[in-house]
Amino acid sequence: MLIGDSGTGESHLLIVIGTAIAVTGLSVRYTTTSALVNELAEADANRRLSSVIARYSKIDLLCLDEFGYLNLERKGAKLLFQIFTEREERKATAVATNSPFTEWDKTFGDARLCAAIADRITFRCTLIQTGTESYRYQATQESPFTAQS
Repeated sequence: MLIGDSGTGESHLLIVIGTAIAVTGLSVRYTTTSALVNELAEADANRRLSSVIARYSKIDLLCLDEFGYLNLERKGAKLLFQIFTEREERKATAVATNSPFTEWDKTFGDARLCAAIADRITFRCTLIQTGTESYRYQATQESPFTAQS
């Protein structure tokens, strides 16, 4: 789990980790959390949810970016929970977020569901905190094109 404020490199590190794993020959899928939830909702509506979940259960490393950026409807949160449950202790999942754990209940809208998702994500988890200083903001401030007052 990569956690830090916006612009601190968590997405970049997620991509680097995924690329390094893919180079070894393992299967990797990178997606944003909202794109995954949308895919699951669409599959559910088209009666293909089981096959989509089965496909995600076979991927060696699932890289979920922008975790907690958008509040999920209850149905979306439950669909995401199914992915975590299916992958639990069988396949690796890497998550990048700028939302502290204390705000996840807003993302999932249900304290019990939030606790279950957090439990599955953090079990045997390596937590990497990327900090609070935005690299993009710092680069902008150091740019010769930025007006200094």
